[in-house]
Amino acid sequence: MTDKKDSIAIDNFKSTADLTSNLGFQSSLSIASKDVVGDEKKYNPFEHRQVEHPNSSLGSILHLLKACLGSGILAMPAAFKNSGLVVGSIGTLIAGFICTHTVAMVVRTSQEVCVDAKQPSMGYAETCGAAFTHGPKSVRSWGPFVKTVVDYSLTLTYFSVLCVYVVFIGSSFKEVIDVYYPDYKLSASTYCALTLLPLVLISQIRNLKHLVPFSAIANVLIVVVFAITMYFVFVDLPSPSERDMVADISQWPLFFSTVIFAMEGIGVVMPIENEMKHPQQFLGCPGVLNIAMVIVIALYGTFGFFGYVQYGDNVKGSITLNLPQDYIIAQSAKIIMAVVIFFSYALQFYVPMEMINRILQKRPSRFENIIQVAVRTSIVIVTVAIAAAFPNLELVIGLTGAIFFSTLGLLFPAIIDTFYRWDRDLGCCNYILWKNLIIIIISLIALVSGSYVAIVAMIEDLAGGGHENHESHVNETLAS
Repeated sequence: MTDKKDSIAIDNFKSTADLTSNLGFQSSLSIASKDVVGDEKKYNPFEHRQVEHPNSSLGSILHLLKACLGSGILAMPAAFKNSGLVVGSIGTLIAGFICTHTVAMVVRTSQEVCVDAKQPSMGYAETCGAAFTHGPKSVRSWGPFVKTVVDYSLTLTYFSVLCVYVVFIGSSFKEVIDVYYPDYKLSASTYCALTLLPLVLISQIRNLKHLVPFSAIANVLIVVVFAITMYFVFVDLPSPSERDMVADISQWPLFFSTVIFAMEGIGVVMPIENEMKHPQQFLGCPGVLNIAMVIVIALYGTFGFFGYVQYGDNVKGSITLNLPQDYIIAQSAKIIMAVVIFFSYALQFYVPMEMINRILQKRPSRFENIIQVAVRTSIVIVTVAIAAAFPNLELVIGLTGAIFFSTLGLLFPAIIDTFYRWDRDLGCCNYILWKNLIIIIISLIALVSGSYVAIVAMIEDLAGGGHENHESHVNETLAS
């Protein structure tokens, strides 16, 4: 895959965007370099990996926190609305455990596959394909197909995220401007269209390191938003007894989907771990992954619990949109979050562009720069057009998210772990098989229930006049 001269290093990992571009993934499991098979030393990927600027364990924890603590946390109060306080608290712990476990499965599988394939590193899609290639003989021919499916799934997933970001930016500005300029109200679609030029400009940045200043600003701004939001959440906090402890079970799929979408970080873990100075500290107890996820779960649960207690059934898709309109600082939080999402758009933009670049590289041209500008501009135009043209975009995105996030984050990890270990070791009484089957069932439930809810809502909304109901729905689209 890569030799010493071509080894890939990410100097400034800042977001979930760099999922496909980073092929340099390593596991946190140590490999005994002294293991010998006959006279041949067992291949150790760590010995063949070169990182120009390795991260410390603390730095890796901070990177993982930054990757997981995004706008999704602002949707947690809405998730608790669909579950109730008791179910939400327990469900957040369960969902967090499942997400952490599936990430760990991918890490372990990738490390072992790297040994089999004698490659220093693999990305997520490569790991999925290689798990089949080096699995049972009957499925080895499926390897390239599985890799392609995962590649396209990642691309489509993050393309849909770009559309959601456009809607969020437009609706956030609309809410604020409508308050201060009530005589000049524009539709949310118009505000989405107005984001076109700024997004076209920022999307032309091709090198991730040039986005570091934007990411640094976003890191500071999102802390400010969290602080402002938590202040208003805890002011005159009602008694938890005034809220539902257990919501109607028909709403639970929406809760689970929101938590999985917000918390899932299956793609960001591999590049982070690959940049570690001591990758053997990534897994295990306590380990980088466990420490970071404990913090993430605690923050998600706290935000969701008290946000729902404060605003009850009136809570919106992003709790920032519930902040009082008569406070300038509250209104500023909405604009600040829109700016954070604007910067995040540029970072997430790298995912679909990576797939397109792989296609373009097969057709070298002296017009490469012109092609790059045209392609990047076209992608932005499409995302903005979709956001502006479809008043119920969040339902379409919810459907896409239910399909891709449940498969990428839960289904694929369980499947590749099962097939790779099929002829190796499934544990005592095949407990690994049974455990993975449970995860597969959970992912399918999330897939079917999330898709069903989205489709039904789309049909009902179309029947009731989708465009008129746009503004009441558009703010429910932040879970992904």
